[in-house]
Amino acid sequence: MQDQTSRDAVGVLIVEDDAVTRKTLCLAIESDPGLKLLAAYDSVKPALKWLDGAQPDVLITDLGLPDGSGIEIIHACTRRYPRTDIMVVTMSSDEANVLACIEAGASGYVLKDAGRMDIARAVLDLRGGGAPMSPAIARMVLAKVRDGKKPVSPASAQAADTTLTRREAAILDLIAQGDSYGEVAKLLSVSVGTVQTHIKNIYGKLAVHSRGEAVFEAHRRGLLQLGRPRVN
Repeated sequence: MQDQTSRDAVGVLIVEDDAVTRKTLCLAIESDPGLKLLAAYDSVKPALKWLDGAQPDVLITDLGLPDGSGIEIIHACTRRYPRTDIMVVTMSSDEANVLACIEAGASGYVLKDAGRMDIARAVLDLRGGGAPMSPAIARMVLAKVRDGKKPVSPASAQAADTTLTRREAAILDLIAQGDSYGEVAKLLSVSVGTVQTHIKNIYGKLAVHSRGEAVFEAHRRGLLQLGRPRVN
């Protein structure tokens, strides 16, 4: 039974250079039976080496690390394991960093000074299709979506004529409003597996690797219909 629980638990990799914060994050993960701490590192190099041979379900990383940036780890993890969910836990609320992390593949962004957060719950929410963000970061992201100021990459420019099916657009709209995969499945009367399949197709069409990036890209192309009636 213990082996089965271990296999079913969400595996988490932590990269954080501050010893106290790293210990706090590790304890939060280890205290929840639904989570499993796979490894914890204090810098970029050992984290990249670990990712060469293992896949986490969730990556939690800081940005400012002694030998580089957590964005490098996000890029490497996204390239190797596109199904891994990524959450940034950092002091930086700089707009460029936030957007760079979302572009790289992060779906969660939590500020260390934003008050106490239930990290275990945030990780489980992230794995369930949510996008945990500190309020200030969420407002920044929404402002960018409304203003349509996401930088245009060469890949997205080449695919500007991409279209989504009505169901794909509906699912992406719900995800953009903060619904988890489970909530989307219930609202549309389909299975979670069906939602995940549609999400995979959306990522492929938009040439993206995360929910946040998909929302940005769909909005930039005029494919997102936030606030309009939901399609059943």
